[in-house]
Amino acid sequence: MIKYLDPRGSVATALEPYTLSFDLRNIDCSKIKVALLANGFPDSVLFMEKIGNALRKKFSEMDTKIWDKGNAGVAASDEMLDEIVADCQLAIAAYGH
Repeated sequence: MIKYLDPRGSVATALEPYTLSFDLRNIDCSKIKVALLANGFPDSVLFMEKIGNALRKKFSEMDTKIWDKGNAGVAASDEMLDEIVADCQLAIAAYGH
């Protein structure tokens, strides 16, 4: 008889469902500016431009603005984060390698 083992470990913490803070289907997107934060990896700005284009294609009245950390090895500066909070209602950050 073959016995199959699940290689995944057990989860020690309770799972928390993710809920959207903005449901873009039910609000006036002309009042929303989305911050797109590029992480500093090569082509991260280009990737965020493509995200912005896709958002504007789906929600033509939406405005986007890109910020670039410039260095993936550092956190976004407090000044940059303050600008994003002051100027935008929604943020999308790129991460990865």
